[in-house]
Amino acid sequence: MRAGVLGASQKRAVAPASADTGGRPGALARTRERAGWLFIAPNLLAVLVFLVFPLVFSLYLSFHSWDLFSPPQFVGLRNYRRLFGSDPLFLIALRNTAVFTVLTLVPTVVIGLGIAGLLNRKVPGIGVFRTMAFLPLVASTVAMAVVWRFMFTTDGGLLNVMLGWAGVPAVPWLTDPDWALVSLSIVTVWKSLPFATVILLAAMQGVPETLYEAAKIDGAGVLRRFRSITLPLIRGPLSFVFVITVINSVQAFDQAYALTGGNGGPETGTYLLGIMLFQHAFGFYEVGYASALAWVIFGILLVLTVIQLRLARRAESDL
Repeated sequence: MRAGVLGASQKRAVAPASADTGGRPGALARTRERAGWLFIAPNLLAVLVFLVFPLVFSLYLSFHSWDLFSPPQFVGLRNYRRLFGSDPLFLIALRNTAVFTVLTLVPTVVIGLGIAGLLNRKVPGIGVFRTMAFLPLVASTVAMAVVWRFMFTTDGGLLNVMLGWAGVPAVPWLTDPDWALVSLSIVTVWKSLPFATVILLAAMQGVPETLYEAAKIDGAGVLRRFRSITLPLIRGPLSFVFVITVINSVQAFDQAYALTGGNGGPETGTYLLGIMLFQHAFGFYEVGYASALAWVIFGILLVLTVIQLRLARRAESDL
């Protein structure tokens, strides 16, 4: 009798729940799914409009000739054949971009590792120095390039004045093609260092202190601990810094435009791929040709990124 009463009460408790879902167990799940799609719809629409559509449209334009005013005309692979076969400026831009990437990548990683190692210390006031190291990242790229342009002035520039105090003759920072690319690399390294330092510092702070203490007991010095403990354990973030620095260097435009102008001067000293793309798209109104160049840049970055990631995974597997 008692069991029958309990069974009846359980049935009455279950009955309202079944009535709320209309007797369909999946109704609540479908309602939640629709609500989820409604929540992500604005973001999904933004991705489609501002990312997917420009990518597809630029790929479409790379096979056409378009000057922004007349209708696009299909030309097939002519833009790509012109880029690789009959445009000598593409090879100059590719060479300058490769040299610029090396001049930017190596100092950014090496100096970033050094600064991160110095900031990875528990000393009074270290937070102030960490904030100062991060400040260049929040500065406007164009504004800081203008400031650096005044510092690089051959006659009366701050850098040449300081070199004159040491008895060093004035350096043609922005008037000599070779020095102009070096000057651009210096500005880019100064701008890229904060990001690399923050990433590497966060990775170093995740290394267990017990490993360093054990290495100290074994008699390992500072450099040996850094080489044998720190570098292997921050290999992932270090690879990330490599990839991001290479991508930013290949895509460099704003600092080059503000520092040396939109023509890649002096002569072709700072004629990078980004400057070439800008000229053809908004100077010569060859949007189709510029789109083909943009996809070539994308292919270069994709290959470099894949190679770097594979090397990083192979190195991690060897540990």
